[in-house]
Amino acid sequence: MTSKIKPAKGAPYARIMGVGGYRPTRVVPNEEILKHIDSSDEWIRSRSGIATRHWAGPDETVAVMSVEASGKAIADAGITPEQIGAVVVSTVSHFKQTPAIATEIAHRIGAGRPAAFDISAGCAGFGYGLTLAKGMVTDGSAEYVLVIGVERLSDLTDLEDRATAFLFGDGAGAVIVGPGKEPAIGPTVWGSEGDKAETIKQTIAWDAYRTSPLPGGNGPDERTAPEEIRYPAITQEGQAVFRWAVFEMAKVAQQALDAAGVSPDDLDVFIPHQANMRIIDSMVKTLKLPESVTVARDVETTGNTSAASIPLAMERLLATGQAKSGDTALVIGFGAGLVYAATVVTLP
Repeated sequence: MTSKIKPAKGAPYARIMGVGGYRPTRVVPNEEILKHIDSSDEWIRSRSGIATRHWAGPDETVAVMSVEASGKAIADAGITPEQIGAVVVSTVSHFKQTPAIATEIAHRIGAGRPAAFDISAGCAGFGYGLTLAKGMVTDGSAEYVLVIGVERLSDLTDLEDRATAFLFGDGAGAVIVGPGKEPAIGPTVWGSEGDKAETIKQTIAWDAYRTSPLPGGNGPDERTAPEEIRYPAITQEGQAVFRWAVFEMAKVAQQALDAAGVSPDDLDVFIPHQANMRIIDSMVKTLKLPESVTVARDVETTGNTSAASIPLAMERLLATGQAKSGDTALVIGFGAGLVYAATVVTLP
């Protein structure tokens, strides 16, 4: 039987064309964290490498930060918002189940009527979004795709949890993925290990909060509201996560290099998820990366921003001249799920 379906007519390859980032204006040093936990600046730095992080103010919403980062990425790519055919947003801190925040962002940047949806893949979310965008461009369903990683993790931080209070920051990073004439986004090595899901988790489900009747309610259909406004927090088993990230994710990173046909000596830049400086340094050692490779260590001043960490680190490396357009970079994200995604890209 002969298929009546026409073949896809997308670009032969996809590439990252532009990048943008947004960091909230408020900078939070370790000293402020120490008001809530029994620790020290020295301990926080030695355990995580973090000195400061950015926390969003009331007006710096997930949408606002995303719009700011997107505008920079669009300008950097040299396209107009109307040319964007799809918007993919990775976040775990947009608190509405529906509608997707991607639709609001698409409208606010003037993108017209693109496909728009959110994904929840934690700290691997940028890699997931990048892979989906590559597929759309080469399939032909969108010529240009806006991929955003954005988080307000300060809303999900338990300031009295000594293990995590100092880790998380807020921000947004965005890239434009469009057509290319040569390979510029390698094969993605991605996956999940659901048997380890409890090692990084939300402390309590949204529907587990107790509710009380609002005034005027009665009967089985009475309206209810939370007894107090509060959010769950993110917690993790630090040592288990560290071991998994260092040993298992180094293997995934090597698989991504192999899939792209790139050796460590061919790399110019390494941009891992900015989870922890010790994890980053251990991965560099395990992968035996040459000293000539520039390594993103944005975590020191930005903290762990989950899905936003890779594009934010990428944007800073390019803005400061530590990396340049055309460099070959290995990117890898890993986190809650546990999920992971790694690929080799050419920097815009």
